[in-house]
Amino acid sequence: GVLPPEGVARAFAKDAVIFIFGVLAMAAAISKTGLDRRIGILLLNPSTSIVRMSMIFAPMVAVTASFLSEHALIAFIAPIFMMVYMGAVRAGGINKDKALVVMMLLTLNYACNLGGPGSPAAGGRNAIMIAIIGDYGIKLSFGQWVQYGLPFVPVAAICVGLYFYLWSRSKLKIKTLNVAAAVRRESEKIGKMTLDEYKTAVVLVALIIMWSAFSSIYGMGGPVILALVVLNILGILRWKDVQSIHWDVVFLYAAASAMGTGLAMTGAALLIADTFVSALPAFMSQSAAGLSIAVSLFTGVLTNFMSDGATVAAIGPIAVPMATIAGASPVMVGLSTAFASSFAHMLVIGTPNNAIVFALAKDYETGEQLITTKDFLVHGFWVLLISFALLWGWVILGYWQWMKFPV
Repeated sequence: GVLPPEGVARAFAKDAVIFIFGVLAMAAAISKTGLDRRIGILLLNPSTSIVRMSMIFAPMVAVTASFLSEHALIAFIAPIFMMVYMGAVRAGGINKDKALVVMMLLTLNYACNLGGPGSPAAGGRNAIMIAIIGDYGIKLSFGQWVQYGLPFVPVAAICVGLYFYLWSRSKLKIKTLNVAAAVRRESEKIGKMTLDEYKTAVVLVALIIMWSAFSSIYGMGGPVILALVVLNILGILRWKDVQSIHWDVVFLYAAASAMGTGLAMTGAALLIADTFVSALPAFMSQSAAGLSIAVSLFTGVLTNFMSDGATVAAIGPIAVPMATIAGASPVMVGLSTAFASSFAHMLVIGTPNNAIVFALAKDYETGEQLITTKDFLVHGFWVLLISFALLWGWVILGYWQWMKFPV
């Protein structure tokens, strides 16, 4: 009885939900043509040494993960890293080099995790936050999100790369590593780019341009639907391919958006938010920066124990009205919540990225698990601290202080 049937349907049919559906379908097209492997090879080309892999590859893959599927990137690049690692230890005449495999795979993993704040296309959690902010009358475009979030991504990835390089430098048994050489061999196996790959690449670039330039007019769902229609006309993506996407994810985010609408319309979110704000220390509740830090801390801890989308769906509808009560920018507090939901670094269950890396980090010959849950816990804790320090110091108390937010 909270909403009439038309209201329920309207709550589900958000632009953000169409956007999520479109992103999943685009990912299917990219994977079908093999363009994801091509992009992975392109990213790995500069990795001619351990230093270059930490300081150049990490920010490159993080920025790429802001716009493409981070899971697909990891699923392609991690096996190449394992192949390079296994070849290196065998050539070096040693059984294993724990520091090397941890440094390689966790740098990749955490760089992809930290690509989340870069754009709305990085994950459903971002689309949920855009929908929640929209429930309070604020329309946040794709380009605006990129302005607020993308500067965080390469800086965070470089800091993570530097952390793993400094940690592993004295522990490495293999001191030199040329990933690019192995990548060139892999590239030769794949062969030259096909016509379908070129078509998909052109459509993908055009889609990102449309999101960046015209999402304030056409939303984010409109351009991606147009891109899917073009791919269908070009004979690349058929309905049977679209049928195979993870529809449960689409409906999960639709339900989250509908819950957010219900909480906003009934005032339940305001009631919960008012209780939370009242419990905060004065220095946090009376400033936009303080409230953003408080909410991001809560989100960043919680996202390690549940999915990022579920975390934003639970906290977002409360965080945004919290800002209204405290007289802060709802966009600033909402983005802080969404950004921190990418910090699922400590537990294997925190994000599919962690699970993929954990599953692939096994010795091909002995079956030994090379990266353990303890490695995730220890290194994830330090990367989580680095992530919070950068979100608070570089973003919230840094360049955001010179940026205007929609009201």
